[in-house]
Amino acid sequence: MRLPYHILDVFTDTRFGGNPLAVVLDADGLEPGRMQAVAREFNLSETVFVSKPQRAAHTARVRIFTPSRELPFAGHPTVGAGVLLAELRSPEPDALVVLEEEIGIVRVGVRQRAGAAPFGEFTAPKLPEDLGAAPPAERLAAALGLIPAEIGFENHRPTRYSAGNPFVFVPVASLEAIAKAHVAQAHWPGIMQGTSAFLYCRQAVHRASAFHARAFAPDFGVPEDPATGSAVAAFAGVVHRFDDLPDGTHKRPVEQGYEMGRPSLITLGMEVEAGSLTAVRIGGHAVRVAEGTIEV
Repeated sequence: MRLPYHILDVFTDTRFGGNPLAVVLDADGLEPGRMQAVAREFNLSETVFVSKPQRAAHTARVRIFTPSRELPFAGHPTVGAGVLLAELRSPEPDALVVLEEEIGIVRVGVRQRAGAAPFGEFTAPKLPEDLGAAPPAERLAAALGLIPAEIGFENHRPTRYSAGNPFVFVPVASLEAIAKAHVAQAHWPGIMQGTSAFLYCRQAVHRASAFHARAFAPDFGVPEDPATGSAVAAFAGVVHRFDDLPDGTHKRPVEQGYEMGRPSLITLGMEVEAGSLTAVRIGGHAVRVAEGTIEV
């Protein structure tokens, strides 16, 4: 059986930047084990499989796989699949794509303008949840090839949050320190086994960015991720916790992927009411770079 697929670069308006994504269409009837095999073949951070929705009012059902396992939700697959389906199925300049993901229903608003890369934005299906204490700074430093003094800045300290996928959030003192971070194989398994790390610092390459970030997820088959939307959705909880956001609407652009040569920009939007975080939105551009068929 041959299925059509598209490759997109997500969280960028420039080809060969951002986070590459494979989207396999017409995947109805494809067994999960076969989906996993196809995801391993593409060997990208994530591969999306699109099939008919369970409810006619929705656009599609999607399942998301890393090279090693299925995820209930992920950011760049949601934006990328939303943008692709809008381009293929809707000629309107503004489209709403409703995806049935394992985590639940996710609505992606897509803006399509002539001469510009499409922009997709979704409201996170779950608000950030505090998962309790992170490993001590000394152990995190060992797992990431840093020294303890490079962990933390201002009032930011390591935390654990999830908005569908759990992450350890590691504040790093400077761009110089975050650039040298890496997965230290001698220490990672005993400290971070089964967990992904999202490193961030206040310094950024571009003045318009609020944070510079890196993400490591070797236990998911992703040594480093160029752009991690699900982490940024959970990161909203970190920003709200440490930056004391007042009531209202807030935007915090997050740059990522620079150390990999794949610059990415994720738009983080947050709504705060009565001191509580009430909504999180993740947005970014996506561009198509390739298409073809795969024998499954």
